[in-house]
Amino acid sequence: MANIANKNEYTILNGKQKRYLRGLGHHLSPKVILGKEGITKNLKSSLENVLDSDELVKVKVGNNCDLDRKDVAEKLSRETGAVVAQVIGKTILLYRENKKSDDGIVLPAS
Repeated sequence: MANIANKNEYTILNGKQKRYLRGLGHHLSPKVILGKEGITKNLKSSLENVLDSDELVKVKVGNNCDLDRKDVAEKLSRETGAVVAQVIGKTILLYRENKKSDDGIVLPAS
């Protein structure tokens, strides 16, 4: 599994691992939606909760959000310690290992 000691230490995924996560995330529905307010404390709190429970989450950038999707992906990644697995359209796929659970996502070796 990927190692994330704290929010300031990032995991680098190789191509095989990103493809694997994209495959797992394909069927997921967005659990966090970014609205016109942008990145708020409540949004970050919700995202933290979902990442803690699911490890892999889709974030939807709403039509009324004025922020650039790639900027949003980078900022959310930096602030949550998650890794951006994919940005496609207005959907961002984020991954963060849950060290508290033994039955999480096991990434393929490089």
